[in-house]
Amino acid sequence: MKYCAFLRGVNVKGTNMKMVEVCEVFKNAGMHDVVSVLASGNIVFSSDQKAEDLKIILEKAMSDYFSYEAFLFVKTQREIENFWSSNPFNKNDSLHVYTFIGNENIEKILIKEFETASQTENEDAKIVNSNFYWQVPKGNTLDSTFGKILDKKSMKDQFTSRNINTFEKILKKIHV
Repeated sequence: MKYCAFLRGVNVKGTNMKMVEVCEVFKNAGMHDVVSVLASGNIVFSSDQKAEDLKIILEKAMSDYFSYEAFLFVKTQREIENFWSSNPFNKNDSLHVYTFIGNENIEKILIKEFETASQTENEDAKIVNSNFYWQVPKGNTLDSTFGKILDKKSMKDQFTSRNINTFEKILKKIHV
C-alpha cells in the first residue's frame, strides 16, 4: 500500500532537517520505496501496515532521531487523490489554495475558526468530502487573521497544511 506522511513544522522555526535524513529514518523504521517531495516534509512510501500504526511508529522514529516532538499524519494514496480531486476552487495565479491534513473532524474546527475570523477580499474556505480548503490572496497567508489562528500552539498537533499544488507533485511520485 502506498502512503504519504505529512510532517508538521518541518524546516520552520528552528526545526531543520534534511529530507535525505528523514527518508533514512523512514527506511530504518521498515518503510519501502521511500522518497521525499519538496523540503516541507512530504514522504511517499510503501508499507503493509495500517495508517494508524504507521503514525505511531514514524512519530517515535522521527522524535528519537531528530530529538524533537514529531507530529505527522499518514494518508493513503486514495485519500491523497481525494484531496487533489475535491478542490472546490478554480485556479487563479493571484491566489493560493491550501488543504489541511489532520485529526478526525479537524475540518469542522477549522471552518468555525475561519467563519469567526475577519477575511480579506477573495479569501474563502470550504469543506468538500470532509477536507478543509482555504483560498487566500498570495502574500496574505501569514498575515491574514485566519493564518494567525492556524499558528496557535493549541492546534499544533491537530493538523498541517499544504498548498494544493503539492498534492499534484505527491501523486506524480506515488504513480511512478
